[in-house]
Amino acid sequence: MKLKLNKVQGTFGMQAENEDGQTMNFDANSEIGGEGFGVRPMEAVAASLAACASIDVLLILKKQRIVLEDYQVDISANRQDAVPALFDNINLTYSFTGTDEKEKIQRAVDLSMEKYCSVSKILEPTCKITYTINLID
Repeated sequence: MKLKLNKVQGTFGMQAENEDGQTMNFDANSEIGGEGFGVRPMEAVAASLAACASIDVLLILKKQRIVLEDYQVDISANRQDAVPALFDNINLTYSFTGTDEKEKIQRAVDLSMEKYCSVSKILEPTCKITYTINLID
């Protein structure tokens, strides 16, 4: 894996680019001069946790031929009041629309969070990760 990060706007506006040319914009908090150009780095980490777990979950459900009408993960994260300001805890709330396969959904999420998700394994030593599941008709 190779990525490139360039400063492209204002004081802290940066853009990361992967080998396929996909980009992601970053910026600092407005309190220190960020201008809203992109997500803050720790927001990207929390979103990456949800995205990594979601890839696992959706792949497992696809293999089980479970079709969803909609899927969403809400992320709630708290950081320490120290430097560096690591995450204390992150809660993921998974919402699945269009299925009543509660046990299969639960198993897929458990497998992702306990076994497959690389981002969760990186965060686990310093952060409590919890999750809940909602099935929506």
